[in-house]
Amino acid sequence: MSWINVWTQWDDLSAPAGITLLSPENFPLDTSDLSQIDFYVPLYMGGAKALSYAAQMPNLKTLQMLNAGYDDALAYLRPGLTLCNARGVHDASTAELAVGLAIASRRGFPEFMREQIAGRWSHHRTSALSDSKIGIIGYGSIGKKIAKNLSGFEVSVTAFTQSGRDGSLTIDQLDAHLPELDIIILILPLSDSSRHLFNAQRLAAMKDGALLINVARGPVVETDALVKELNSGRIFAALDVTDPEPLPAGHPLWSAKNLLLVPHVGGNSDAFEPRGRALVESQLQLLAAGAPLEHVVAQG
Repeated sequence: MSWINVWTQWDDLSAPAGITLLSPENFPLDTSDLSQIDFYVPLYMGGAKALSYAAQMPNLKTLQMLNAGYDDALAYLRPGLTLCNARGVHDASTAELAVGLAIASRRGFPEFMREQIAGRWSHHRTSALSDSKIGIIGYGSIGKKIAKNLSGFEVSVTAFTQSGRDGSLTIDQLDAHLPELDIIILILPLSDSSRHLFNAQRLAAMKDGALLINVARGPVVETDALVKELNSGRIFAALDVTDPEPLPAGHPLWSAKNLLLVPHVGGNSDAFEPRGRALVESQLQLLAAGAPLEHVVAQG
């Protein structure tokens, strides 16, 4: 049997016969021969640097992401390389955050926190999640989980996708519904068609007081146009992702009105670890058996 060298951040995975586990402990990427790696799992939340090592692995056959999004990994595709994403791993955490951002923003948590820090008791009426009309843009596994989580609230949900699958409306129907939506949740992949999907024109078409939540990718929203709308006080936003990211000091988003901002933590909860490990172990079982891998999103 030929041995398959797998690099992952975990050195204690359950691996079948024929798999050699490499990790930061026994195979540091900066000082080791990367030509030995056949299957590479970039460090979760390791950013562009962790992904860039793939370019130094001439014998790499599989690039297994620990993110659901994979747009940044497409640049590393080459003939014979299979790219897999982590579909399902982050559904619970990201959907939980999306709903949490909706509740927090609609019920005025950011303002109340500022009042708490200042020591002021400022009772006033806020918006509510209840009775909201919510549009979910993107209806993959995370979008469906968001819709399921919202089913316990008294809201109406309309999903939009490029294809209109699974009972969703097509995105070309979005503009007709946009002025009626109280909350818009973005959870679609970044692509040429989704880049700046929410541009100045669509942001201007949102109803007064509406909330835009982005748990997808920062460039799905045109940042400068969003800053302008937020500072007008007309709409609200809650962002887990930004463009640029990380958001540099002094960027206008930091001081924008009506904004709740969190630093791309959608999938990074303690729910990630067991799910991430289980995904990689399942892929290694398939790999050792010579069976097709799951969650293949692109092939070189």
